[in-house]
Amino acid sequence: MTQSAKFALKACVAASLTLAAPSGVLAETWRYAFEESMADVQGVYAQKFKDEIEANSDHEVQLFPYGTLGESADIMEQTQDGILQFVDQSPGFTGSLIPEAQVFFVPYLLPTDQEHLARFYRESEAINGMFKPLYADQGLELLNMFPEGEVAMTTKEPVNTCADLNEVKFRVMTNPLLVESYKAFGATPTPLPWGEVYGGLQTNIIQGQENPTFFLYSTKIFEVTDYITYAGHNNFTTAVMANKDFYDGLSADDQLVVQSAASAAYDHTVVYQAQAADIELAKIMEAKPEMVVTVLTEDERSCFKEAAVQVEAAFIEMTGDSGAKILQQLKDDLAATAN
Repeated sequence: MTQSAKFALKACVAASLTLAAPSGVLAETWRYAFEESMADVQGVYAQKFKDEIEANSDHEVQLFPYGTLGESADIMEQTQDGILQFVDQSPGFTGSLIPEAQVFFVPYLLPTDQEHLARFYRESEAINGMFKPLYADQGLELLNMFPEGEVAMTTKEPVNTCADLNEVKFRVMTNPLLVESYKAFGATPTPLPWGEVYGGLQTNIIQGQENPTFFLYSTKIFEVTDYITYAGHNNFTTAVMANKDFYDGLSADDQLVVQSAASAAYDHTVVYQAQAADIELAKIMEAKPEMVVTVLTEDERSCFKEAAVQVEAAFIEMTGDSGAKILQQLKDDLAATAN
């Protein structure tokens, strides 16, 4: 999208949302955008958050799922500008704003055990302490992060080792570390906005991409790929944020309402998403029985794990002492929440 087109979009969004705002002094309409559909994990979280806010205050929350206000970069800009009050966005897209957030794309850092992950995101000092000022520097109040499920690679040819990714144009988010990851895995990483991925696979501009299982079904990516591969290399992380000026301007009571709603939405969503992968994979297999699903063995994962060492070093080089400290704290947090 050109700068002039982005400016026009922001102006249009601001105007339309201003017209929609209520005239009441006390009750307000808060606007919340996210990167998925209403039926996806982010949508489940957003609806629970909305329900909690509206049940415990006079405020209303308007929800804007993916595509209604533009791409991921657009909704982040709108939140930073105060047009939106809340946004849910993966660190994969905020990596250019907050380089340390790319830590969630260091392969094999996060476990695949969903119960462990639920404890970790809730209790992590790195997430709930160290990341907050980094987000605040970008005009954002970090409310929480939560897992969306194990990431799977979907491709047109089978993947059983890194060599199978050689010369494969693999779509990645616009995230420097994710680019480094797929270079290390042997692929040709190709950053693309999500809106171009289905067509890119359909026309063979790209031959692979990665996402959690539920998203493969809801976006119908399974229609244009033939193999789903679980290498255990990552779990998809997302972050819910508020515009910092908006949040700081709330009364103490309203801040408590927001924090309580975020906590309730977290508890609700980690239970939902832990079941979503199996349910949606069954739907994929029903819709496309010829889809080949592979869970790599430890031996088959060895080349990916060797590459992860290189990616971790690249992360530290990109982020310096700040990134190294966060990475170590995340490892300590994961150990502390293992049982």
